[in-house]
Amino acid sequence: MKYEYLFGIHAVNTALKRDAQRIQKILIAKGRHDDRMQRLYETAMGLKIQCEQVTKRDLEELADGGSHQGVVALCKPIQTHNEKFLDQLLDNLDVPPFLLVLDGVTDPHNLGACLRTADAAGVQAVIAPKDKSAPLNATAAKVACGAAEAVPYILVTNLARTLKSLQERGIWTTGTAGETDLNVYQANLTGPMALIMGAEGQGMRRLTREHCDQLVKIPMAGEVSSLNVSVATGICLFEAVRQRSVD
Repeated sequence: MKYEYLFGIHAVNTALKRDAQRIQKILIAKGRHDDRMQRLYETAMGLKIQCEQVTKRDLEELADGGSHQGVVALCKPIQTHNEKFLDQLLDNLDVPPFLLVLDGVTDPHNLGACLRTADAAGVQAVIAPKDKSAPLNATAAKVACGAAEAVPYILVTNLARTLKSLQERGIWTTGTAGETDLNVYQANLTGPMALIMGAEGQGMRRLTREHCDQLVKIPMAGEVSSLNVSVATGICLFEAVRQRSVD
């Protein structure tokens, strides 16, 4: 099995709390004895996870230039899910579905940022097509800052078919497109909903767009024509959160 390196105190703590079985070993910088690290060490020991002291240089090599904060965990890859998992999740929800769909987002940094925002907004799952989507690797997990272990990442074979299935469940599909007239702040984002974000530049694919119940845009006042997909995702998700809290 190919292992991944998860680094940073918060990311490792979250993995210990939510998915400790992934962690095979934790490497801690020699001489690091502050309270945060001590609590992490005690948590790992309580879970019978091996901890080993190594040099900072060792950690820097494993983190490949990332901010390791004195700790790196050797982990099994984060589990992704499929259509069957999505059906089971939706069958067992006791609140209106609130989903995020990423169509063509291939950068692990953007995936990690979207997962983090999705977790903060209360999204129950992030859905993406198996082809041309970012992998849920160590980079995405680090940027997600714990959300990768908390929010299911569901990879589907046919995104258009999945969207149709969501619609048959009564889930309203809202896509984002710069050329539409409907402002995201004017749209109805309450009730069962899936927000669909396309890749930067290209946007959503044609078949994905055809399976949207409505298209919304973020009003842009300056010279920039588009936003980073993770920033746009945050704006749209939290407008939905605002509306849903009022509804």
